[in-house]
Amino acid sequence: MQTFYMTDPGKVRTHNEDNVIIVNNNNKEFLMAVADGMGGHKAGEIASEIAINHLVNSFNKLTTFGTKEQAIEWLRQEVTEINKKIFEYTNENPGSKGMGTTLVVAIKTNDYILYGNIGDSSGYVLKNEKLHKVTKDHTLVNLLVSTGELTEEEAKYHPRKNVLMRALGANDPIEIDIFDVDTSVKGLFLCSDGLTNMLTEEQIEKTLNTNLPIEEVVEKLIKKSNSRGGTDNISIAYLKKESGDL
Repeated sequence: MQTFYMTDPGKVRTHNEDNVIIVNNNNKEFLMAVADGMGGHKAGEIASEIAINHLVNSFNKLTTFGTKEQAIEWLRQEVTEINKKIFEYTNENPGSKGMGTTLVVAIKTNDYILYGNIGDSSGYVLKNEKLHKVTKDHTLVNLLVSTGELTEEEAKYHPRKNVLMRALGANDPIEIDIFDVDTSVKGLFLCSDGLTNMLTEEQIEKTLNTNLPIEEVVEKLIKKSNSRGGTDNISIAYLKKESGDL
């Protein structure tokens, strides 16, 4: 199993509000997560940091995720806790009011793979050299596409395409969408919209299919995003199975 994660402020933003992590335990279970904070005045990076730190601390207390049902329950519970922590922080620090964060998570064990998301950070899988999006963005335009008011093409260039309908710190109660993923996939790929707003899925797929070391693949994707403008922070978490890996 090869893993690598990286975050970059991009070319326009003065600081990075994203946070990203990949951790694993002795049972060869992996937790991957990308959080894209918002709220300005550095409040966005506090929200995304609360989310990632909480997940890592909780993961480190586990010996195992257990069954798929237990892992789903764990994820739902942790998201509720993160949301509570963000709201508590904004109550104690009124200047940070309006801060929040997206979250996309992957859990990989020998028996199952689960994805979860809130907001518009994306979770993909690589199977047979093809990139498939697993998660569904909680955005206004996605809602308008689902009701038939916008086409996919119109949504891409819509002026309000980054308006979120769901985020940690913005909705209470909060619900995370959970997806059960085929375990035969070759790669797990999470990213913030700083990547997907700059590169097409075809461009990402092409780079993932090069024979470069995993670190260079991730760096190349970030470089490409920056060369196309780098209008936002860019974060990537990538796990790649080697032959023989479960």
